[in-house]
Amino acid sequence: MIEQRIGCSIAEFFREQGEERFRDIESEVVALLAGGEPKVLSTGGGSVLRESNRRVLHGNALVVYLRSSPDEVFRRVRHDRNRPLLQVEDPLQKLRDLHAQRDPLYAETAHFTIDTGRPSVSTLVNMIVMQLDMSDIGQQPT
Repeated sequence: MIEQRIGCSIAEFFREQGEERFRDIESEVVALLAGGEPKVLSTGGGSVLRESNRRVLHGNALVVYLRSSPDEVFRRVRHDRNRPLLQVEDPLQKLRDLHAQRDPLYAETAHFTIDTGRPSVSTLVNMIVMQLDMSDIGQQPT
C-alpha cells in the first residue's frame, strides 16, 4: 500500500526522501484503520515509533505482535538488500538496537504477543486463531 502511494520501492524512497518522510507516509496509511471496513494490516517494523500510530493501531485494530528475537530476524533477512535500515556494517547489531527500542512499544500497542521462534506459517496462524478464540474477540453476541 505504501509503495502504491509513493510510486517506487521503499528502499528507493528511503534513499531519496529519508526515513522521516517515509514515517509520514506510513502514518497516513496507519490512519486508514480509523473507521471503514475491517481490514488486515501488516505494518513495517518502525510503525510503532510514533505515538499517534500506536494509539490508532491499539484503538482501531486488534494488534497481534509476532515477536522474534534479533537473531531470528537476522536469519530471515540477512540476504535481503531491500531493508534500508539494515544496510550497515553490522546488521545484526542494528537489529538488536532496533529490538531494544521497539519491543516495549510493540508490547504497549499489542493486544496479544506471540513469540514466533521457527514455527511454520500454518502453526503461527493456528496460534493466532487460538488466541482470538480464547479472548472472545470477534464472537457474536448470543
